[in-house]
Amino acid sequence: MNCKHNALPVICLSICLSILLAVALQAQTPPAAAPAVSVSGEVEKPVKLTAADLGKLPRRSIRAKGHDGKESEFEGVPLVEVLKTAGVKFGEKLRGKHLALYLLVEAADAYRAVYALPELDPAFTDKLVLLADRRDGKPLDEKEGPLRLVVPDEKRHGRWVRQVTGLVIKRAP
Repeated sequence: MNCKHNALPVICLSICLSILLAVALQAQTPPAAAPAVSVSGEVEKPVKLTAADLGKLPRRSIRAKGHDGKESEFEGVPLVEVLKTAGVKFGEKLRGKHLALYLLVEAADAYRAVYALPELDPAFTDKLVLLADRRDGKPLDEKEGPLRLVVPDEKRHGRWVRQVTGLVIKRAP
């Protein structure tokens, strides 16, 4: 009978230690990924843009049908504006040897897509490629975001890159 009474403090101590361990592990869990994208390669100044940096750039919203066929409103920064932060040339300066440059978009899952710079330049096209961080007024979910490219006038979504992490400017050989 003495065993029952001696077991109670051990059980209480075990429960307290379990709670403390759970709290300590929760404190070490990293926060959800905040939007961030790097711009590198053949640029004047490589940059890594945080959500705060992206928030300072001009924002646009567009309506487009996602891969699921559902029309949504996407909000974000025109991709050309993101590239300009790294000194990528557009407008009158996108000519000659600069026309051999292209953009390689990299995603967290190793997916990649390519864009020729004139496809992004308002001096060449009315096409809008958006680096979106919101869909229907809410941040993109983990599967889509935190950042994704939206290209509303493309028939196929092969270049609607989700989970964008890097934008690399390269030169065609």
